[in-house]
Amino acid sequence: MRILGIDPGTARMGYGIVEDAGAGRERAVEYGCLETPPDMRPELRLQALYRGLADLMARHRPDALAVEELFFGRNVTTAIHVGQARGVVLLAAADSGVPVREFTPMQVKMAVTGYGRANKAQVQRMVQALLGLPEIPKPDDAADALAVALAGLHSERLTARLGGLS
Repeated sequence: MRILGIDPGTARMGYGIVEDAGAGRERAVEYGCLETPPDMRPELRLQALYRGLADLMARHRPDALAVEELFFGRNVTTAIHVGQARGVVLLAAADSGVPVREFTPMQVKMAVTGYGRANKAQVQRMVQALLGLPEIPKPDDAADALAVALAGLHSERLTARLGGLS
């Protein structure tokens, strides 16, 4: 099972690919960020992100894509840009035939740390520990994407187990 996790953004979109390594362990396949220059026209930024996502999905062939649900904070402009980036993510997944799993920030924190109100540092340390990485993934967007991917992997495992019980 291979999951592509995404932390959406238009300037920097974090991605993390994790897979089941057997015996209840996880492995990071690749992680990083797709970045667009701030002076690029908005439609071209979205196009560049789409192409980057399509390339990731073609190269890694994930079984599912995991993304956080949109959290609306105080900054409306940021929420709009994140919403646009999420739209690109959903479209790229649909075009690639990859099913999408959406998680709230609390669900991601719960899946990774066991505590739905964990802070960013706690989540990052658990991502590092769960994936056996020598250091906390950088930048933060990549670490966040790996956390979302882990939530997706844990969810898929649980679904598979429960499917066998019916």
